[in-house]
Amino acid sequence: MRLSEATRGGLPADVTQAAYARAEQARGIVHLGIGAFHRAHQAVYTDDAMAAGDRDWAITGVSLRSAQVHEQLAPQDGLYTVATRDAAGEQLRLIEAVRDVLVAPRDPGAVAAALAASATRIVTLTVTEKGYHRLPGGGIDGAAIATAGGTIYHYLAQAVRDRMSAGAGPMTLVSCDNMTDNGHVLHDGVASLLDGAALGWFQRDWACPSTMVDRIVPATAPDDLDRLEARIGVRDEGAVVTEPFRQWVIEDRFADARPRWDVGGAQFVADVRPYETAKLRMLNGAHSALAYLGLGAGHDYVHQAVADPAVRMVVERLMRDEAAASLDAAPGQDLRAYGDALLARFANPSLAHRLAQIASDGSQKVGPRWLEALTINRARGVDRTATLTALAGWLRHLRGQAGPVNDPMGDELAALWRGHDAAGMVAALFGEGGRFAARWQADDGERAALTQLVEQR
Repeated sequence: MRLSEATRGGLPADVTQAAYARAEQARGIVHLGIGAFHRAHQAVYTDDAMAAGDRDWAITGVSLRSAQVHEQLAPQDGLYTVATRDAAGEQLRLIEAVRDVLVAPRDPGAVAAALAASATRIVTLTVTEKGYHRLPGGGIDGAAIATAGGTIYHYLAQAVRDRMSAGAGPMTLVSCDNMTDNGHVLHDGVASLLDGAALGWFQRDWACPSTMVDRIVPATAPDDLDRLEARIGVRDEGAVVTEPFRQWVIEDRFADARPRWDVGGAQFVADVRPYETAKLRMLNGAHSALAYLGLGAGHDYVHQAVADPAVRMVVERLMRDEAAASLDAAPGQDLRAYGDALLARFANPSLAHRLAQIASDGSQKVGPRWLEALTINRARGVDRTATLTALAGWLRHLRGQAGPVNDPMGDELAALWRGHDAAGMVAALFGEGGRFAARWQADDGERAALTQLVEQR
């Protein structure tokens, strides 16, 4: 028996349920890239807002590739549970904010209609870094976007044109992916496909605020679903597992109304950059280091890697001494306390957060997570050994030493490895004219140090 509107009444009393009239809420948000993170993050904040009395912010989810999430949630009327785990145990909550899940390749017309609907005022996105077609040196790859078709930018640019033709209002487009200046990247990608009056209206009246999001959401395992079914008495194929901590910092710039996401703890600020950069370099940078060094040491999960003294020493130095040193903190932003909280979260044994999940798409992540800090810390005279050690772990990972490589540039980088030794690979990526030199061009000493670290076993 599946979780649904028909079966939710039989859920145990310890499953928290909101009290708002779900069927009466209009769909005010379209989310592109509905996956586990969205269901444990933005959808929870939206559920909080409607439970507090906000109206008409129900979510239409869009899967841009696979029908998997549709198959999970459609038989459940969009309902699913969030299991929050820590050392104290597990708390369950029913999330009601998601009403529909569309599969874009199957029904692009329905996606276009949802984006053009007058009730839709906000589009949120979690499409991972590679969904933005960024160049290694930053900025967007306009040529690739123009020829690709079916990107987020094509859907959103068409929404601009459709809404202008229909006289519908402008929207706010909220990127929730781990990128520096994610709002500006999204804005530039959409604008690249517009011209004339549509471009002018988009530039003048639409908004693309930058954001920072944070919550650890491992991939849900079959054992998680079996355990949940035994506890609540129905099968929930859409359940997600997460930690108690969550954070959402949003630039307070909207084209129209917005939900009271701050009811659930979201922060609306004038400038997201200090929070965004701290998260990218400290949390995400440490996560990537744990992934590549941990996999290389034979570990499978984050909590195992951070418990390995050799791995932890590098990760803690990277986070506290190098990443933090590259930052310009906002007033009241305590980076030492932030580091303490991160290490405690990494060590949570209740979350089976696979290192292989974090290790995916490294070519899209190393720039903002490591390379920018390397450039800044060289200028500031800060030691960079831990970051170089992590970068060496990534290069060894690309050679396939710790299992399959899941990366949009995987074939290109594997081909480079076949044609170079360690020194040649370092030069091809980070030397003058190298593939990533726009983010960080290593000097002679850095190239030598990185090469030596890559060659270590």
